[in-house]
Amino acid sequence: MSADPDSGGWAAAPDLAEAASAWSRWLAEERRLSAHTLDAYRGDLQGFVSFLAGHLGQPPGLPEIGALRQADLRAWLAERHQRGMAKSSSGRSLSAVRNFLRWLSRNGHADASALAGVKGPRAPRALPKAIAPEETGELLAAVEDSDGEPWIAARDLALLLLLYGCGLRIGEALALRRRDAPAPGAESLRVLGKGRKERVVPVLPAVAEAVAQYLGLCPYALAADGPLFLGARGKALSPRILQRSLQAMRLRLGLPDWTTPHALRHSFATHLLGGGGDLRTIQELLGHASLSTTQRYTGVDAARLASVYRSAHPRARKPAS
Repeated sequence: MSADPDSGGWAAAPDLAEAASAWSRWLAEERRLSAHTLDAYRGDLQGFVSFLAGHLGQPPGLPEIGALRQADLRAWLAERHQRGMAKSSSGRSLSAVRNFLRWLSRNGHADASALAGVKGPRAPRALPKAIAPEETGELLAAVEDSDGEPWIAARDLALLLLLYGCGLRIGEALALRRRDAPAPGAESLRVLGKGRKERVVPVLPAVAEAVAQYLGLCPYALAADGPLFLGARGKALSPRILQRSLQAMRLRLGLPDWTTPHALRHSFATHLLGGGGDLRTIQELLGHASLSTTQRYTGVDAARLASVYRSAHPRARKPAS
């Protein structure tokens, strides 16, 4: 069953399906959500409507949505729990459904304001896992000296340095155009992040030099409006290629299993914080909409300090037997 409200087989009455399609267009055109997030929101709404069809005994329409009670939403969350759905997944799904219900209320389709008070399951927030500075250096050195095509090694090093040196998401790095490439000596880079929000990040000389090295070795002609990073066949590079390459390097070097492209972004933030960077600056560099998201990195640094304390303080050591 497709998650697209415009497709057949969706368990909703025509008026609700039409409203869901309009909401989906609003998310894409006004909120400018990424295709991945948009698909997730559509799937979350489809799952909720499918539950309601069984819960109410008929495909729901706008009148049924307007008549929903908080108990109906809690029944949906309970059903997800019984199916073994993770709390984080249910929390995200509830967020998507609430978004749709608020949109219905604002646009006069159905009054679902009574459902605003339903709270989702509280999921524990895992701390971001950073790679230790010495392990990061070991990884970058191994990528630079790896066997195979020199231009591919240069490409992978430039990419990883953009993640670790500038704090980019892998999707942001792969979305860069050739014209966006920082030239040697460049001090900043414009990045288009989530929600199509643009931010400016500083560029370390090592990052600009790595990108220039890749450009000098790349065997393909790069159009100014074309992708900056290409795969072996000259097409836009897939994130999966970099992920597989990094996984192989991780196994070879014996690095932690959380050594992923995104962990380099976590390392960027954690190492900056450990070096005295302030949260507001790190928030801007990462492109976080909320400071609370950035504050998770204080937990990483606190955990590291506690580990050092336990291993180094005389009173924290266990007495020898």
